[in-house]
Amino acid sequence: MILGYTSGVYDLFHIGHLNLLRNAKAMCDKLVVGVTTDELMAEYKKRKCIIPFTERCEIVRSIQYVDAVVPQHTMDKMEAWNRLKFDLVFVGDDWYHTEKWEKIDAAFKTVGVRVVYFPSPKGLPSTLLNGILEEKRKAQAGE
Repeated sequence: MILGYTSGVYDLFHIGHLNLLRNAKAMCDKLVVGVTTDELMAEYKKRKCIIPFTERCEIVRSIQYVDAVVPQHTMDKMEAWNRLKFDLVFVGDDWYHTEKWEKIDAAFKTVGVRVVYFPSPKGLPSTLLNGILEEKRKAQAGE
C-alpha cells in the first residue's frame, strides 16, 4: 500500500486545492491531508483564517479523494512523517528548487520518501483573496 501525504491551510477552498488532492490520490492508495491549525496559521503567516479550522477540516474530509485528515500543528514535514510514515509527499511546484524544499527533499530521501511537485494553480490564489477580504474587513471596521 502506498501512503501519500499533503498539507495546507485550505482556507477559501478553490479548484487548485481540488486538483492537487485529485492528482495526489491518483498516485497513492491512501491520501492523508494535514490541515493547518488556526494557531500555526497565525504564527506562520501572521494572519487569521477566514474559515475556522474545524470547518476547513470538514470541507477537506468531505472530498472524495481524501482518506483521512490530520491537524498540522508544525511546519516540520519530518515530524509529520515520523507520525504517519507516508511514502509520497505532494506539494505545489511553486516550492520546487526553493532552499526550504531542497532541504526537505534531501531529508525525505534518507527515509525513502519521494516528493512530488504538482503545477500550482494559475488562478487567484487564496493568499491574495485573503488579503482582499482583510482589507475589506478593516475598511468596514474603520481602521
